[in-house]
Amino acid sequence: MCCCDSIYARALILEHTMTDISTSITPAASPTPGRKRAEVSPPTQSTSMYKARDPIYPKLVHGKFRRIKWIFMAVSLGIYYLLPWLRWDRGPTLPDQAVLLDFAHQRLYLFGLEIWAQEFYYVTGLLIISALLLFLVTALAGRVWCGYACPQTVWTDLMIAVERIWQGDRNARLKLAKAPWSLDKTWRLAGTHVSWLLIGLATGGALVFYFADAPTLFMELVNFEAPAVAYVFIGIFTATTYVLGGLSREQVCTYMCPWPRIQGAMFDADSLLITYRGFRGEPRGPHKKGDTWEGRGDCIDCNQCVVACPAGIDIRNGAQLECIQCALCIDACDEVMTKVGRPTKLIAYDTYRNLEAEAHGERARIRLIRPRTILYAGLTALVGGLMLFGLSQKSIFEMNVVPDRNPLFVQLSDGSIRNGYEIRLLNKRRETRTFALSVSLPEAKVNVVGIDGENPPITVAPDDVRSIKVYVSVPREKAATLTATTPVTITARDKDDGTGTSRATTFKGPER
Repeated sequence: MCCCDSIYARALILEHTMTDISTSITPAASPTPGRKRAEVSPPTQSTSMYKARDPIYPKLVHGKFRRIKWIFMAVSLGIYYLLPWLRWDRGPTLPDQAVLLDFAHQRLYLFGLEIWAQEFYYVTGLLIISALLLFLVTALAGRVWCGYACPQTVWTDLMIAVERIWQGDRNARLKLAKAPWSLDKTWRLAGTHVSWLLIGLATGGALVFYFADAPTLFMELVNFEAPAVAYVFIGIFTATTYVLGGLSREQVCTYMCPWPRIQGAMFDADSLLITYRGFRGEPRGPHKKGDTWEGRGDCIDCNQCVVACPAGIDIRNGAQLECIQCALCIDACDEVMTKVGRPTKLIAYDTYRNLEAEAHGERARIRLIRPRTILYAGLTALVGGLMLFGLSQKSIFEMNVVPDRNPLFVQLSDGSIRNGYEIRLLNKRRETRTFALSVSLPEAKVNVVGIDGENPPITVAPDDVRSIKVYVSVPREKAATLTATTPVTITARDKDDGTGTSRATTFKGPER
């Protein structure tokens, strides 16, 4: 059942519930003449249209997909916690952190790549590529991103693992939840929640290290010398990790995340999804050792696939909105099938096209290359190629020119015309550079506020931006030959290696 079917089913349930509520209180018939109308008392118990959450205590299973999830969790958490501490030599003037979001200086450092605020379109390109890759993976294998690599899944897996350490596996946790309050129950629950808060604290603490030099910020945090905003964000991230990963869990994936509702448009009959082979498993029912398998299916209705699911769904009911494709139900089912001596893969990653073919004794091949996957892969390659081309043409020196708007021009005492410009010179090199300005107007004079002389050299510090005020003056005789708006080009050239850049602008004068 796709997400639209699931939403439609929920709407029907809600409609049915509302109908029951409306019909449970029938208005009294109109009183007949001469007879007093009986009063109808309101119901003594209110009926809620919202179902309370049933706590889910997933059982620990062992198998191939559970091991893959452990690996993903270890690798992703390792990258997240250790990446800010990775060093990268950028010289004496730049930070040595490999990955750093330097908001103070409006820059992003990603290993050897340095992205300035003016180049934020590269970040946009990375986000577009990430989205297209997610579309591609979803078209190929459903919500495997949700089941293995999504941060919500990773931290929820970690929280459940910690919960098992304190409270035991599923049966022990169910027993503990039903038990009356005691010292044993109190310290186990307290230990669980304190551990979750510590995980949230480590999560928030690691995240702020991406915004400042990690070793320096760590010492400041320990000595309570860090900026107040660092402690505020650590508190926010601690609380959100604790609530989303420890308390909300599957509700985030089902109700808060929009992705389950978008994914339905990306599935097709050839997408690899978690499927139950009903033609092989039905009719289901308990099975005792020594009983024949004639006239029945392989499913022994043990519900191990249900208790292993972190979303608490029964995959035998078909594809559902809550399913995150984590495949833990496959591990649980394969373990049971092995014990009862039946073939595995009663629940497996498969396509609906092949599922239908197998029901008729045939086999449909898996089609990874199809129009939608070609489209997503092609768009990813296109955007990636454009970004690589842009990075290969990335300049180490840039200039912005903004002409004055008030006044547009000034006529000096000798009759010459002067225009003012605000110029920003951006030096991306790691050493100080000196530049000279020139204008494409014959006989034009260039003066820089704060620097003596005509066409003076302009020094820009390494990896820095310098803003200067520039006045361009044209003699009276030459100005008389110009129109009210004359196109001009301002060029800044490195005095050492001759490299430079130009910007087109205009020179304003009186109407002719």
